[in-house]
Amino acid sequence: MNEVIDHYDKLIEENNDPFYDPKPLREYMDKWDGIDFIKEMQLAADKKVLEIGIGTGRIANRVAPLCKALVGIDMSPKTIEKATENLIRYNNIILYCADFMKYDFDCLFDVIYSSLTFMHIKEKQMAISKVAKLMKSNARLVLSIDKNQSEYIQMDNRKIKIYPDNRDEICSYIERADLQLKKQYETEFAYIFVAIK
Repeated sequence: MNEVIDHYDKLIEENNDPFYDPKPLREYMDKWDGIDFIKEMQLAADKKVLEIGIGTGRIANRVAPLCKALVGIDMSPKTIEKATENLIRYNNIILYCADFMKYDFDCLFDVIYSSLTFMHIKEKQMAISKVAKLMKSNARLVLSIDKNQSEYIQMDNRKIKIYPDNRDEICSYIERADLQLKKQYETEFAYIFVAIK
């Protein structure tokens, strides 16, 4: 996992922050987690939300105004620092620099979402089972996985090992975690899953 942390820390050092992407890049990223992804969360002023892999706050910036509280977790210290700066105007956000798989949360959530993060998690069944344990009754999971099946992210001189997600396996993991898969759809680059506890 250290190579993943180093990669995302270096992106920040290189001033690569998708929070400030110009419109064409924002539209490109929406192919994984655009407005339909946000709508599937069914956010409301009384909802407590968790984002797994918050990055610099690109999605959180759209979610925070629509919920009571947003908790974000990410492993990269420099990414969390940048998210803290980017999301400073919101007083309903708590950020943790930690490994989701190891972090001991002290509350349950109404909505849990993640986009382009599960490719960094090897033990996907364990991750989805942990998500299920963190969900309140009738809570929603909204998960976006990349269609790309490459086993590495190659950027400049960095080559990062990833664990490609498989649509059918994700469906099976959701079912084994005692969640109900309510909806599944695809975009140009992603598969989106909506599950209920």
